[in-house]
Amino acid sequence: KDKAPYFKAPEGYFRMYNFISEGISIERVPTTEELYLSAAGFGRFEKALSGYPVEKLYDSIPDFHNTLKRLEKFEVAVAADKANRVKEVSAEIDFVRSRNVYADAVISKMASGDIPVRVTHNDTKLNNVLIDIQGKRPVAVIDLDTVMRGSILYDFGDGVRSGTSTGAEDERDLTKVGFSKELYAAFARGFAGEAGRSMTRTEKSMLYFGAILMTYECGMRFLTDYLEGDVYFKVHRDAQNLDRARTQFKLVEEMEKERMFMRDAAEEYANGAR
Repeated sequence: KDKAPYFKAPEGYFRMYNFISEGISIERVPTTEELYLSAAGFGRFEKALSGYPVEKLYDSIPDFHNTLKRLEKFEVAVAADKANRVKEVSAEIDFVRSRNVYADAVISKMASGDIPVRVTHNDTKLNNVLIDIQGKRPVAVIDLDTVMRGSILYDFGDGVRSGTSTGAEDERDLTKVGFSKELYAAFARGFAGEAGRSMTRTEKSMLYFGAILMTYECGMRFLTDYLEGDVYFKVHRDAQNLDRARTQFKLVEEMEKERMFMRDAAEEYANGAR
């Protein structure tokens, strides 16, 4: 009523938005067209903010996608073994350690300037783009609480991680979990097709790796939380975080087998292929 851009309530402040009537948030497994439209929305978001002075941004969650620090925290959790679970997950611990070179691959290039620091969304799930299904267009990117500094590889990668799996994130039966090349191609076409012109050559060539890295990082975070006693991610049953870690590691393995396909498809779309 007082026209403020926020509402004050006893429990805190709530940011106000204009109501967007044209778009819906999709909360189910997407079709290839829906995932393409979501990816295109995120790609336009990246393109629109290309060149924005990132030093003006506040990191709401410092080191959110600093995989090197995530790895350090993981090793601390293994050493502490607070929940007495290390003995159950030796294979998963070995999986993380066998790929520890991934952790610094993007961080070091951002530090050297080989990969630019950009405005990134950092939560590029399908349901964070409102989509006009009838008009077949992305309407608005939402859930902006994690918008901060990062790499475009993070946003591409997390969108692929969350959007291209054939199984649920906490699926117990790993035979149901797979990496969909068809869904990947749809996401790459939407995201890279929109943001490609604003990307550097190095970013284009490493887009595919962003998907492997974010999936690896997410699995490591689930495993870390399991080792710490399930203190961060909400769980509704025993070993749910462990199941989540295992699905991510299964996806990493499948992406690694398809890395050439992933790299070529992302580069082609980023360079203007349709």
